[in-house]
Amino acid sequence: MSKYETFARLHDDFLILPNAWDAGSARLMQHAGAKAIATSSAAVAWTHGYADGEAMPPALALQTVRAIVDATDLPVSADIEAGYAADANAAAARALEVLDAGAVGINIEDGTGAPDLLAAKIEAIQNAARSKGTQIWINARVDVFLKGIMKGEEGLKESIRRGQLYASAGANSIFVPAVVDAASLKELTGNIRLPLNVLAWGGLPDAATLKSLGVKRLSAGSGIALRTNDLAHSLAQAFLADGKSEHMAGATLTNPALNGIMRK
Repeated sequence: MSKYETFARLHDDFLILPNAWDAGSARLMQHAGAKAIATSSAAVAWTHGYADGEAMPPALALQTVRAIVDATDLPVSADIEAGYAADANAAAARALEVLDAGAVGINIEDGTGAPDLLAAKIEAIQNAARSKGTQIWINARVDVFLKGIMKGEEGLKESIRRGQLYASAGANSIFVPAVVDAASLKELTGNIRLPLNVLAWGGLPDAATLKSLGVKRLSAGSGIALRTNDLAHSLAQAFLADGKSEHMAGATLTNPALNGIMRK
């Protein structure tokens, strides 16, 4: 079975995706029990000293995808934001580069842009993949709630409309971050025929409840990287303040254990 087929079948049940930011974090997540790895655009950008929002050079993002693919034998899905592209053909070219780097899927978002533009990008990406005789899993992100474009019932209706539009264009799953209440999630799963992906968010139900609501995929997004960076910042502040070595004590993983995880 190909990595693409493995990744696709993971959506038949309930897939929890931790989001990596480099080769080392990908290996950690595989060791922790992940069945697939996704990247987070924010986490990757922070790792390289850039802000999120397509501020990082695309070549550097692609280099990171390649390193993650080389570090793990799990299927990898890459967050390409809006495709680093203002038109459909450029987005398709970018997606093919990600496939060539070894990923099996992408996350691509509409942001504050026109939904019709993302639909055109999705269609162009699927056409480009078919022309190369390969497959790509497209997780289309609907940013109505995440970007505060609309709220409440109006936002829910617009999210469903966009999800259906992206499904018709060739998306394989629909990602609607920042929706947490059970009634809204049930309405989304009932009206969008593709697997629904949600984002770890304050107030979101646990995995068992999400599964009962028909959700198929849960992503950590930038959450793990944010906590990691927050801890590193706090430890650095404390160490700089008093120089005490005790700040570094208490880690669950030892140096030998971490070396073992990283050793191929």
